[in-house]
Amino acid sequence: MYTLKKSLGQHFLKDENISRQIVEVLKDHPFNRLLEVGPGGGALTKYLLSLREIDFKCVELDEEKVQWLLKTYPSLEGKIIKGSILEIAKPFEESFTVVGNFPYNISSQILFRILEWREAVPCMVGMFQKEVAQRIASKEGNKVYGILSVLVQAFYMVEYLFEVNENCFNPPPKVKSAVIRLLRRTDVPAMKSERSFLILVKAAFNQRRKTLRNSTKSLFENSVMADPIFDKRAEQLKVEELAGLTFKMK
Repeated sequence: MYTLKKSLGQHFLKDENISRQIVEVLKDHPFNRLLEVGPGGGALTKYLLSLREIDFKCVELDEEKVQWLLKTYPSLEGKIIKGSILEIAKPFEESFTVVGNFPYNISSQILFRILEWREAVPCMVGMFQKEVAQRIASKEGNKVYGILSVLVQAFYMVEYLFEVNENCFNPPPKVKSAVIRLLRRTDVPAMKSERSFLILVKAAFNQRRKTLRNSTKSLFENSVMADPIFDKRAEQLKVEELAGLTFKMK
């Protein structure tokens, strides 16, 4: 058997029904290549291996889990990438789907990795801490709408699929979980540059209680800031409005 390592944020799925649900969700959008992030004890992996005509790989940081997986599922030979999703090279030359019960301590960083790879990743299905999932899916006007919401939604459509109880994991986390799906947008909002967009979004939300006129004043000329849109706070603006403002930056 294997040991659980809290330092790696390990909470392994033990509910077979949840594993099957995730696989069914995956099938909604056909793919030829699949990367599982953090297979751990293989609860989801065993179902993914049964998918036909799929080029499957998984990435696992924990050497003990790698050895256990290879012993338990011999067909994984040559399909496990030993390392961190945050550090490995892109696993496929062509497009691929990403799936996983993501380690909660690096789930936001995993999302930024997927954003880096977005030209190759049309779809992701992932398990997140419920609060993080809600933040990713949140729309403007909501108090949890923030930097993560905007940066993900600029490039992906987000679907909040279903919630998962603590008792579905070993050990049970102290929080509820939720599964979301990202589908790459074909209508990415126009922006001056991704760098400008990132600078604006961070400035606006790092002082989210202030109006844009105060939080982003270093980024715009005074004449531009006469526009009534600067009377609003960041959380009141749609992704498209924030992207559009980048064209007016210094």
